[in-house]
Formats: sequence, C-alpha cells, structure tokens
Amino acid sequence: MDPAELTDPRPSPIAGSWYPGKPEVLRRMIEGFLEEAMLPGFTGQPVGLIVPHAGYIYSGLTAAHAFKALQGRQFTRVIVLSPSHQPYRQPLLTTAHDAYATPLGLVPVDREALGRLNSLLEEEGGPELASVRRDQEHSLEIELPFLQTTLPEGFGLIPLMMVDQSASLVRLLSAALVKLIQSFPQQENALLVASSDLSHFYSERVANRLDGNLARAVQEFDLNAFYQHKQHGDMEACGLAAMATVLQTSKLLGADQVTIADYRTSAAVTGDRSSVVGYLSAVISTGKAAEHA
Repeated sequence: MDPAELTDPRPSPIAGSWYPGKPEVLRRMIEGFLEEAMLPGFTGQPVGLIVPHAGYIYSGLTAAHAFKALQGRQFTRVIVLSPSHQPYRQPLLTTAHDAYATPLGLVPVDREALGRLNSLLEEEGGPELASVRRDQEHSLEIELPFLQTTLPEGFGLIPLMMVDQSASLVRLLSAALVKLIQSFPQQENALLVASSDLSHFYSERVANRLDGNLARAVQEFDLNAFYQHKQHGDMEACGLAAMATVLQTSKLLGADQVTIADYRTSAAVTGDRSSVVGYLSAVISTGKAAEHA
C-alpha cells in the first residue's frame, strides 16, 4: 500500500519511553540487539514467533533472538496477537486506524483481511471483532519496529488484542485464522506473532520454575495442558491466550516444532533477583516435517 494513502495512522503512545523515539537511535538499538542475538537452531519454515513486550532495555535482546529468524525472509502479512492491558467490554479487539505509526514509519493495516476474519469468526460462532481508536496497548505496538527492521520490504498488519483469555476463544479464533491464512494466495506467506511476558515479581528462583513449566507447555503444542498448568498456578503469562492462539493456529497449519530462542529475567539488566519479570522468545516452525521429508 502506498504510504500516501494512509491518512489515519494510530499515533504511538510509547515511542520515546518504552523504546527510543528518534528513528536513528531506535534503528541502531534494534540492529545492535539483532547482531548480538544468536540465530535459533530451528529447521523448516517459520510459521509463528513468541516474543516479549517489555521496554526494549529489558526484553529487546530476548525478542531479537526470535526476530533474527525472519532476516532474509519475506512475509506479505503479519498477524500480531497481544493481550489487552486495558479493560474493554468486547472480548476481541483490533484497531480502527489504517496504519500504526512508529518512529521507523507507518505499518499499514490490512483492513480487507480484518473484514474477512470478522466474517469467519461469525461463521465459527465467535465474537465480533471490535475496532477501537487511539488505544494505549503497548504489547502489540512494541513488536512493530522489530518487524519493520527484519522485514524491510514491508507487510500488511493484522492486529488483534485479546481481552478474553479463555480457551474457548482461543479455539474459535484459531479456527478462523486458519481459514483466513489458507484463503491467501499460496505465494503470499503469513506470519503469526504472539506477544507476552511471563511471570511477574517473583524471586528469580521461583520465576525460573514457573517459566520453565510454560516453556515445556509451549513445546508440547497441547492447548489443554497449557490451560491446566495455568489453572493450577504452575505458570504465568499476561499474553496466555495470544500464545495459545498462535500455537494452536500454527499446529493446525502444519507446524510441529517450537524452538526456544532465548529466556532470561529482568535481573539480567537490573541485578535484582528478588523480584523479576520473565521473558521468553521462541520460533514455531515446520521443522520436524522438513527433517523427515
């Protein structure tokens, strides 16, 4: 889409605080993270990513380990799923704007695909996709500069914010997303991105245990086990439903490998191990199928 046609961008509420507001500073920071990050040892084609969403100083390097897997690849559309940290009555949200503004430029929103997704959700018996203006959600936006840097040829964005964290919505949304992605022309690759931080404000020892349980649940692709762990208090994630939806959708599309790209806590930056936040990144791919081909 021609940037000149984008007349109603969502202004960024976090540029200059959660990440640098000056384009050259932001680009240097992201490129530095990507240079320092190690390429995850996955095989096959990436179908989805799991990445954290704290301020870049805390979680940028962890995110870069997964985003590095996109370098040299092309994706026509990127579906970013995040939680909603603000309360809304509607269970599932998207933006009413035609683009997201970051210091690196405008990211066009694929409104045609969002309309199609809304129809597919209705067919599945799911909720209506509610559009909001000038939302303050940081967890979706913060992934965009990394995507702009690693996918320089551009992409259409399909932004989704999940207020409802239930397994029932995960199943409905996953079924609709599979149909949406399968409706795209075969040469137009789509990528799924789940935005989530992990445990909050435990000691690092407790955080490592909880986050380790989540990492194993992620690698099992088992939606039921995922929610059982959560119900029993064995793991914690603010973007639980976003992760579950990306895992379920990826599995239905043929993905069979989750490679943990990086894990660390905020103590790596603050030095305070008494109260930490956990950050994990992962690449979801068609790895095992490729190995057996």
